[in-house]
Amino acid sequence: MFKLAVFASHKGSNFKAIVEACKNGTLYAEVVLLISNNPNANVILTAKEYQIPFAHVSGKTHPLEQERDKELCLMLEESQANLIILAGYMKKLGRLITEKFQGRIINVHPSLLPKYGGKGFYGLRVHEAVLENKEAETGVTTHLVNAQYDQGKILFQERIKVQEDDTPDSLAKKIRPIEHKLIVHTIKHLIKEKEAKANL
Repeated sequence: MFKLAVFASHKGSNFKAIVEACKNGTLYAEVVLLISNNPNANVILTAKEYQIPFAHVSGKTHPLEQERDKELCLMLEESQANLIILAGYMKKLGRLITEKFQGRIINVHPSLLPKYGGKGFYGLRVHEAVLENKEAETGVTTHLVNAQYDQGKILFQERIKVQEDDTPDSLAKKIRPIEHKLIVHTIKHLIKEKEAKANL
């Protein structure tokens, strides 16, 4: 069975969507590890609820970035994860991780990349920028992760129209279920892709 490791920082609604998709058979996969940089994140409560192993790794537990990256690599190797998913993870992964697991890390981002991606563009800040620039549409992107913020190969996108009365909060509310759907769709696609290659 395909093994998934997830990084998340806050509520973890994407994490829960992935776990539920594994439980109901939408994904032939298992979430084997949650990593959070926030020891008080609600996503940890969700991991406990589903009895999924979790760890808090941050500057508090490992002040030196190099040591932190080594610990994360060790955890990922021990979990035997086939795919690593950044699902609302607010920290940039170090080069050690992005190089070691190249092509096996994906992210879900609440905009139509390359627009409104990069350092500082997360959460409501993305939606505020969309509205400030009077964009006609916005959406969700899943992409491979490399050493640069939100610059990896785009995998899938889904678009929605921006309405005149939209606010950052209303856009966030509309975008969230699309994130859940698109991240599950992306994982499913990557599993099928790997299975197809294995059968060649």
